[in-house]
Order: sequence, then structure tokens, then C-alpha cells
Amino acid sequence: MVRFAEANASDNDSISELHSASSTTGLSDVDDSTNGSGSLRRTTATNGSREEKKARKKKRRRRTKDGGISEVDLRPSSSKRRNSLSKAARDPRDEPEGKRRKTSKREETETRSPSPVIDFDGLSRPSLGTRERLEESTEQAAARFEKLRGAVRTILECVGEDPDREGILDTPSRYAKAMLYFTKGYQLNVKDIVNNAIFHEGHNEMVIVKDIEIFSLCEHHLVPFTGKMHIGYIPRNNVIGISKLPRIAEMFSRRLQVQERLTREVANAIMEVLKPQGVAVVMESSHLCMVMRGVQKTTANTITSCVLGCFERKEKTRNEFLSLVGLTGKK
Repeated sequence: MVRFAEANASDNDSISELHSASSTTGLSDVDDSTNGSGSLRRTTATNGSREEKKARKKKRRRRTKDGGISEVDLRPSSSKRRNSLSKAARDPRDEPEGKRRKTSKREETETRSPSPVIDFDGLSRPSLGTRERLEESTEQAAARFEKLRGAVRTILECVGEDPDREGILDTPSRYAKAMLYFTKGYQLNVKDIVNNAIFHEGHNEMVIVKDIEIFSLCEHHLVPFTGKMHIGYIPRNNVIGISKLPRIAEMFSRRLQVQERLTREVANAIMEVLKPQGVAVVMESSHLCMVMRGVQKTTANTITSCVLGCFERKEKTRNEFLSLVGLTGKK
């Protein structure tokens, strides 16, 4: 009996130990799981705050860099973007053949140097001064001469000379006459120069007058530029008196000019008066404004050209003209 009771007592003790152990283990596990989830939430919150800080720093750097432009929504309200935003600006000639818009014949034949309206009374670039000089009376011409003569005398005084000195006593009058001659083109017009010298000959081959001597005044410094002009055209059955081409060049050169405009004006005048298939004008000259002053390059020559009509459209025709006037293969 005593042994059985001891056995029961030992069994009860082991059961109680087991219960206590299990209960202790359960509480520990619960605490560990609770502590684990809490630390996970803390880690997640920490990571989230770090990401937010990084995003804020990146946003501040971007705002500092572009002034806040990146935060403005530049997209249009419609879902489809406008062409001006979706396409880069480009030259229409760069478009693929399939995408080029069809152009009318008039647009295809338009030259890059459109002809101005030829005013036969005041001439091409009519202004108040040119028209007055063209239509002035003898008394008005005398008054113009005296005004110019007085201006030259003032120039002599300003440069430090004595206008009453024997050597330059008549210089104001001589220079006034010379200046009026240098600019006599203001008193001429195309209609009078051509004088109806246009003839129907049924000729459609190239006509060239080359090595026309040109003397003109640079409008920027009033010093000369001199050179040669080559004029070519392909008639449309009508031809012009051969001497009229140098005369037209002379008329435009006897004005205050720049070489680029002089070349263009001669080509446009011939195109307007004769209505040929095409006109080509090339000019070579030396400018004293860059020889006597400025860069002082004595051997520099300036070449300008203006090609209209078939000379502009057809490379073969243009090359033939340049070859005939001796501008290809030059060294």
C-alpha cells in the first residue's frame, strides 16, 4: 500500500511538472511571436520612412535642377497628343517620299530668289530719293550739286584739311561731279535701257555674255568694289539685244550696292523683262573696304551667284554655264 501511494505521488508530481513545463513553454512562445511581429512592424515602418526620405530628397534635387518644371503636367487634356509635341520640327525636304505633301506646279517652279516687282518709273528699288532724282528739274539738279559740294567741303574740314588750300580748292566740286556719276544708275530705268530690243528668233539655246567689267560703290563704306560679271540665259524663242545685258548690269552697279543684291537684281531684271527659260548671273569682285581697311586682305575675291528658272532646277544646265564661264576646275 505504501509503495502504491508513493507511485501515485510520483506520477502526480511528474504530471504537474509536465503541466508547468507546457504552460511555461506556451507563454514563452506567445511572447516570442508577439515580439517578432512587433519588431517586423518596426522594421517595415523604418524602411518606409527611409524610402519616403529618399523620395523627398530626389524630388528636392529635381526641383532645384529644373526649377520645378518637371512637376508641371505638360500633357494635353486629350488622350491623343498634338502633332507639334509628338513630332520634331524639321525641313519638309527631309520627309520621306511617301509623306511629302503634293506641291502644285507653281510651288515646284518657284525660285529661291523671287523677283521683285519691276517698277519701270522708279526702278526695282524705288524710294523717295530715287524718284526725286529721276524727275528733278535743272534748278533742282543745281541745288543738289551745291548741297553735295558743301558736304564734301565739310568732310575736308573734319579730316583736318584746309579746304581753301590750292591743291584741294576745287576738290569739293570735282568729288560732287564724280559721286553723281558713280550713282547715275538712280536716274536710269530698265525700260529705257532695253528700248524694245527684244526679237523673236525661235532660239532656245544658251546665250552667255562673260567678263563684263563692273564698278560699284559699297554702301557700307562708300568705297569701290570692282570685278567681272557673267550673264547667261536660255531664251524662250525671244532674244534680247546682246549689248543690253552689260547695260542692265551697269545700271544696277551705278548705285550704292552690296554684291549679293547687285547679282540678284541683274538676274531678276532680265527674268522679268525677257521671260526666258532661265537666267544665271555670277560675279567675281574685289572689295576695297576689306583691302584698304579692316582685314586688309589684298588677294581675297568674292564670288556671288543667282540662278533662276531652269538653271536652278537642272544641275546639268547650271554646270554647263559654270564651265563655259570658266568657273569649274579653277585652282
